[in-house]
This record gives sequence, C-alpha cells and structure tokens, in this order.
Amino acid sequence: MNEPVLSRLQQLMTIREGVENLGQPGRWHPAADWVDSGTHLLLLLDVPGVNLDSLALEEQGNTVTVSGERAAPEYVLSAERPSGTFSRALHFPQDVLPQTGQATVKNGVLTVQFEKKHPTIDVICQPDAGEEV
Repeated sequence: MNEPVLSRLQQLMTIREGVENLGQPGRWHPAADWVDSGTHLLLLLDVPGVNLDSLALEEQGNTVTVSGERAAPEYVLSAERPSGTFSRALHFPQDVLPQTGQATVKNGVLTVQFEKKHPTIDVICQPDAGEEV
C-alpha cells in the first residue's frame, strides 16, 4: 500500500477507537504533528500534565509508539479534560534512520527528533567570480 492510504487508514482506526471508547475513562489520544525540519523529522505531541516518568517511546519499523499516563485530579466536580493512559502508534511520513530519536518535553509538548534517511537540504548555486554563466 502507498503511504497516503496507510496514513488515512491509521486516522480512521484512531477515530474508530475514539468512538468506541466514548464515555469510557482511561483512554485518550493527545494531538500529534509531524514537522519536516530539513535533515530531521520532528514529532510534536501535546502531553500537558502527563507524568514524565510514565512517558515511553518505542520505535519499530516505520512506526513509533508513544504512551504515557495523566492522572485524574481528586474530588472532580466536573471533568472535560481526558485522563488515564494513552498510546499512539504513528507512522513515519518519511524514512528515518533507525533508533535516532531524541526526545525533550517543554511547555507540555513532547518533541521527538528523528534523523531522516534522505535529508532535504536546500542548495543555492552561485557562480564563482571568474566563471561565466
């Protein structure tokens, strides 16, 4: 299968799982973005309030799985924010070098940087002073 079909299938499976778990505590899916930064791919995942010790990354083939847990506050009177455990399996949108992920968390955003297998580098050619174009 080609990448757009696999990506769309993953989105549909995530939506289906979300619908099946409506009203059930314990499962949620933090929002994620893939960003191309030239030589690296960045995975950005919203994880505010997630216990950093519970965060786990597992890379297998062309998929990275991120999991963790956000505890529910005690004595909740009204709840809109999801809590409990989560697990997201995300397909790499481009080829990366295996086991090159480096993760940081800042302001509630998990950023994982992966080195691309075939980096995109902008090259600008300018003729030397003595060359004719």
